[in-house]
Amino acid sequence: MPDEAPLDNWPTGLVPERAGWYVVNLRDVAWAEHPEQGYATLFENPRGEPMPELGIRVRVLQPGQMLSLYHEENAQEAFLVLAGECVLVVEGQERRLRAWDFFHCPAGTEHAIVAGDGPVALLGAGARHDPELLRYPVPELAARYGASVAKETTDPEEAYADQGEWDLGRPGGDFPWS
Repeated sequence: MPDEAPLDNWPTGLVPERAGWYVVNLRDVAWAEHPEQGYATLFENPRGEPMPELGIRVRVLQPGQMLSLYHEENAQEAFLVLAGECVLVVEGQERRLRAWDFFHCPAGTEHAIVAGDGPVALLGAGARHDPELLRYPVPELAARYGASVAKETTDPEEAYADQGEWDLGRPGGDFPWS
């Protein structure tokens, strides 16, 4: 039976010190910041053991920032827009999403999400998978939003090589947890 994982206080909030169960409020959890991909909650300690079966994050994107590069993977994902509006590029189509829209993304579905004219907050969840099974194609529609690789690849490190690094940072703005 798993024990309770103690929470460590980082400069941007709390992260679990090790595997185990825990409770943390979104206002108190640690966040990371990326120059192209906005902010992400650290419900998992990035230096520790990842959740083995399910990944989950809240992401905050500023106008024009992307959740990820256009890709497909071998695992299911799901996204719920919590606040704001964004553009979903999915299987060569463009869809506008706004607060409370839900996107179910079965394994093998090509997709990217890009913030619209204002900040957007999303809840993302996905099954854990082997990253070697990712594919980053080069569709023109995703490229128009700056969410495409220049050359198709299956290597995440190659795909994100020129995208900058994650660092600690918290989103501001008019969100309930800010």
